[in-house]
Amino acid sequence: MERSEIPMQAISAEPALREVPLDRHQEFQKFYQENLGLIYRYVYNQVGNGEEAEDLTSQIFLKVVSRIDQERSRLSMQKWLYLIARSTIADYWRARYRLPKSSLDAMLEAGWEGPAEVEVIATSSGAEERVERLLQTLPEKYQEVLKCRFLLKLSVKATALKMGVTEANVKVLQFRALKRAADLEQVVAEQERRSL
Repeated sequence: MERSEIPMQAISAEPALREVPLDRHQEFQKFYQENLGLIYRYVYNQVGNGEEAEDLTSQIFLKVVSRIDQERSRLSMQKWLYLIARSTIADYWRARYRLPKSSLDAMLEAGWEGPAEVEVIATSSGAEERVERLLQTLPEKYQEVLKCRFLLKLSVKATALKMGVTEANVKVLQFRALKRAADLEQVVAEQERRSL
């Protein structure tokens, strides 16, 4: 069995089907069977974990059963099913990444000593000077994120704590700083040639 295939017996909306009137039960059962594999594969592609995908797929169909509107067309119900799937997946990721945040002061009071000082050794003084000139041409936030990430070799999390921003913001700042540095590298190289 492929990793993204769904074991049909693993996901069941049977308890919730008791809420569906008997005349609509078979109609819903057919809708469920037609869409179960599609929804499971969609969820699996979003979360990348078979067990989590099974749980989320069950949650999605339980929500559908509890709020089913049989007056909708089949296409409308399928669109509605995917809307529920998207919102359920979004809720899953929100809950998963909602981590407690603590201030640097609280961490220091608790005994954290901060990152160890790292000695930076350049391979040649010319390269070190060139990097320093390049860094000086960047905005202050870009300089700080590059120094933390590459010179001090801090993790994204440690850099975020040091800079007082979110981890996502560190990633964006790092990307933009590297892009700007690459663009400015040609200008710095040209200035070096002129000074020689």
